[in-house]
Amino acid sequence: MAKEFNFKKVLVFSPHPDDLDFGCAGTVAKLTSEGGEVVYCIITNGEKGIHKVKKFPKEIIAMREKEQRDAAKVVGVNKVIFLREKDGELEHTRALIKKIVKAIRQVKPDIVFSLDPANLNFDSFGRFHRDHRVTAEAVFDAIYPAAGSIAFFSELEKSGILPHQIQGAWFFSAAKPDTFIDISRTIDKKVEALRRHEGQINDMANLEKWIRSRAQDAGKKKKMKYAEAFRSLTF
Repeated sequence: MAKEFNFKKVLVFSPHPDDLDFGCAGTVAKLTSEGGEVVYCIITNGEKGIHKVKKFPKEIIAMREKEQRDAAKVVGVNKVIFLREKDGELEHTRALIKKIVKAIRQVKPDIVFSLDPANLNFDSFGRFHRDHRVTAEAVFDAIYPAAGSIAFFSELEKSGILPHQIQGAWFFSAAKPDTFIDISRTIDKKVEALRRHEGQINDMANLEKWIRSRAQDAGKKKKMKYAEAFRSLTF
């Protein structure tokens, strides 16, 4: 493993299909290429995040799940978990936290990747979508103390799903990042993964320019051609 990674197994949480590809697909591709294992967990079904597609909700959900599985394969991810919460109507509830805790305990990752719950600037309509904010906070609450404590969700323990303590978390789309990963060799895979989300993305040419520009900006501080930035938190 590269010196950037002191872990081998990661569970990535994403509010919708495609959010994690914007946030960390380059890092995921780098990690899997070096022998790491990554599992995706998509919180909502993504039924409202489409453009120019006239289909029934069930067809849209099936389409977006296929797109996410295809995107995952591009960056070396073989397992995608879908929690299938309703898109655009996510609520921060005990039931949601339980689903997230269950995923953490079953996958048993070394660390978790997720959107940053510290992002509350509300300076972008897309970035601060309610599903993004709820996911970020719910994942944070599931990580600590619930996932690693026998005192929480005893019904899971009765089913053989035992507590699991992770090492920490890397939060993507962070306003104040402290960890930068060089994705110069994997940015093409990031772009290719995003291409798989045809139902969501309607102008890939301009999007690719924006993705590369953003990755260049992230890499400037560390003299990297392209980078992804995270805020890391450990126990």
